[in-house]
Amino acid sequence: MTYQETIDYLFTRLPMFSRIGAAAIKKDLHNTIALCEALDNPYQHFKSIHIAGTNGKGSVSHMLAAILQTAGYKTGLYTSPHLHDFRERIKVNGEMIAEQYVVDFTKRVQPLIDEIEPSFFEITVAMAFEYFKDQKVDIAVIEVGLGGRLDSTNIITPELSIITNIGWDHMNLLGDSLEKIAYEKAGIIKQQIPVVVGETLPETKPVFEQKANAMQAPLHFSYDEFNVSGKKTIDHKLVVDVQERKTKTAFQYTLDLPGVYQTKNILTALSSVRQLQQQGWKISEEHVQTALATSRQINGLHGRWEVIHEHPTVVMDVGHNEDGVKQIVAQLKESSYNKLHIIIGMVKDKEIEKVLALLPTEATYYFTKAHIPRALPEADLHARASVFKLEGETFEDVNSAISTALHYAAKDDLILVCGSVFLVGEVDVKAIDNRQ
Repeated sequence: MTYQETIDYLFTRLPMFSRIGAAAIKKDLHNTIALCEALDNPYQHFKSIHIAGTNGKGSVSHMLAAILQTAGYKTGLYTSPHLHDFRERIKVNGEMIAEQYVVDFTKRVQPLIDEIEPSFFEITVAMAFEYFKDQKVDIAVIEVGLGGRLDSTNIITPELSIITNIGWDHMNLLGDSLEKIAYEKAGIIKQQIPVVVGETLPETKPVFEQKANAMQAPLHFSYDEFNVSGKKTIDHKLVVDVQERKTKTAFQYTLDLPGVYQTKNILTALSSVRQLQQQGWKISEEHVQTALATSRQINGLHGRWEVIHEHPTVVMDVGHNEDGVKQIVAQLKESSYNKLHIIIGMVKDKEIEKVLALLPTEATYYFTKAHIPRALPEADLHARASVFKLEGETFEDVNSAISTALHYAAKDDLILVCGSVFLVGEVDVKAIDNRQ
């Protein structure tokens, strides 16, 4: 098979959550364990960091991978979903997995696929683990796909477990309360392995404390160790003043990942670095400064308040649940623009009304959809949005919506694309960039 034929096979042969939703989820680790046993348990051949959370886990994963790589460690990075290219999910030192490796691995495990009938995600996890073993990485940063306790990645015993935060998302799979969702995320906490938690709520903190105590795992809350004393945005970069609470030492970091919500993610990353340093990982303050300033450049993280065009400003953000959209709205309040244009598409299994209730009524809306079965039709989204006095037109795809917004927007306007990772993934950035 060619690379494209292999990708088509993986996308169509295997149940894929991004396309069909909950039906693709296997609520146990049996398949992943069976796949990895057939591959001689590749995850046992490298050290790892495990990251869960409702929001922020992608940003923290990329920050930590950039820091470790800058410190001289050969670093694997596994994240999901991808925006444009399947290979974005599996990287070593910022370089995507080779197309030929994807082809060869898939061909090799085809008999296992026929026998076990795994999901797309289960095969992807096994592929990542095998690749990291073959590449002889020093450490791999592994992002949880969904939840934690029953996620396919949760067969590793990491150097450090990280939980960024807990919010309302995937309630049909993780539970209908914050405590239940926290319980699932806390499932990555391992026996005597340190855990860093970025944010807590009154409902979630006791869940983490109980699980960590039961596992004899040292528990660290990043907000107890660091605080943000100031922030500003300069040329689409976030400058953050941070103080270490214990020593009162002040630091200033420039992040190439803009967005005010990164002020929370940086504290989680810094607490995680402290734990790694205490375990003997040689990471200097200079490594941290350099990596955070070039994290996107190093690892290619996209879709986090990503500016893809100027005059008018066009921004993409993958925020798609209640907490994620709250952060987008907070960022809008700190942004300067004349008029606001919001291009939005969502998937059916989200808390759509809770998201729509947060959005500003003064914006002009362009309702659209991603081309996946889970996508909510644009006419349905329009009808549900009108209840919240959000008005605009419908478009069959995101790029026609962007083209129309660019036609009507003035040079000092802001165009925001949001609502779904898959919608952002379909944006033709090159076409926008080539517009005069």
